Amino acid sequence: MADLTLSGKNPTSVTADALVVGTCSTSDGVAVVADQLPADLVRQVETLAPRLGVTGAVDEVRTLPADRGVKADVVVLTGLGERREDGTFAPETLRRAAGAAIRSLAGTESVAVALPAVDEDELAAVAEGALLGAYAFTRYRGEGADAKKPVERIELVSSFARSARAKAAVARAEVLAAAVHGTRDLVNMPPNDLYPAAFADAARAAVKDLGVKGVKVTVLDEKQLAAGGYGGLVGVGQGSARGPRLVKVSYSPAKAATRVAIVGKGITFDTGGISLKPPAGMPAMKSDMAGAAATLHTVLAAARLGLPVAVTGYLCLAENMPGGNAQRPADVVRIRGGKTVEVTNTDAEGRLVMADGLVSAVEDGHDVVLDIATLTGAQMVALGNRTSGVMGADEVRDEVKAAADVAGEDFWPMPLPAELKEGLKSTVADMVNSAPDRWGGMLFAGHFLSEFVGDTPWAHLDIAGPAYNEKSPYGYTPKGGTGVGVRTLLAFLEGRAQS
Repeated sequence: MADLTLSGKNPTSVTADALVVGTCSTSDGVAVVADQLPADLVRQVETLAPRLGVTGAVDEVRTLPADRGVKADVVVLTGLGERREDGTFAPETLRRAAGAAIRSLAGTESVAVALPAVDEDELAAVAEGALLGAYAFTRYRGEGADAKKPVERIELVSSFARSARAKAAVARAEVLAAAVHGTRDLVNMPPNDLYPAAFADAARAAVKDLGVKGVKVTVLDEKQLAAGGYGGLVGVGQGSARGPRLVKVSYSPAKAATRVAIVGKGITFDTGGISLKPPAGMPAMKSDMAGAAATLHTVLAAARLGLPVAVTGYLCLAENMPGGNAQRPADVVRIRGGKTVEVTNTDAEGRLVMADGLVSAVEDGHDVVLDIATLTGAQMVALGNRTSGVMGADEVRDEVKAAADVAGEDFWPMPLPAELKEGLKSTVADMVNSAPDRWGGMLFAGHFLSEFVGDTPWAHLDIAGPAYNEKSPYGYTPKGGTGVGVRTLLAFLEGRAQS
């Protein structure tokens, strides 16, 4: 991850390969906005902007030769869109603009960022965006491959540089970005290297490297899962030569204000099983473990920040393969706790492993249970590829939405209509795992999961589309794994710590 420092210098005096400043759209054209930028340089850029096609639009990044009064080699203009009514920019706008600029400067060693921030919270957003934009997954590329390294050093120029709050905000941004990067790395791993046992080993290694007291990992393998009645995990994983795992990662501080469980879907590769998926979309199914990745790194981030919240992550890991021993449509599996499920579609496997994880979380006793999963294609039909859905108990759902708004992630609250619950009925078991028709598939899946949480306050986060970006990068979001959900989950934990 890039090395980020705070600086109170005049941005023109910072020696760097590039100086990043903001541009915004106005009724008169384009305005340059930056912290402590000289007026003559602002006028020069604003005069040149129309001739260069600069509009100040969000995600627009343009590079200009630096003026003689600027020590940086080039000046980079990053778009902020339009100002709000009060003349400021939303934190997410600043986050995205910083990320877009840093991402576009891959291959550059040092960058100074001088975006406008009226307080430490806005400065934190700039820091987060810059660090999130400084990412690349190059583990499998050979030397000489066409892959630029992300920016190595970022100097954040601000009049708040000496503020204790600013320093704390930047320290948090570094923890947050490391968690998002770790999640992205796991999602981008190829499935021949990241299978359930390998994921469990990665969790163990991450906790060991963390070096924080009060963090513990326990792993149940396929034999222990079978003995413990985890029929969902066993059933989904039985078609693969590489058996399932349930990994518990717990952070237990001495004086915890509350106890939170996070259950993450970890299908390390999803062929659909016997109900085979179409080949065209299958390569992206390595990302079907994004919920478990986000869960792991949220727990680690909470521990690094020392939050006074006890949080346990349940990583429900399996590989859904159509092997000779794979579960079949019409099989009946018994979830931990005793409820039976008729498998009407083996490609609705995520909810089966999540059911085991939810029961385990409820058994362990928590004040609230969240789950996060790339669960349904219906999420993308309803909300697209950039907006996640959240449903569950109204108060918890709304708390997650509020956390997402603070974090700058796009979540939308969804209902659980009572009539859809009728579709759960089976003629041979307690319920079926797949909806009888295509309507409301995301919400039907939410109803299914709700059957395994009892009276515990609960919310379900469906991140199917936003977890993996198959299109062009934008803002601080790269192609491939995005790390979505980490920021929202961490903000949720921080909110609980303060309540």
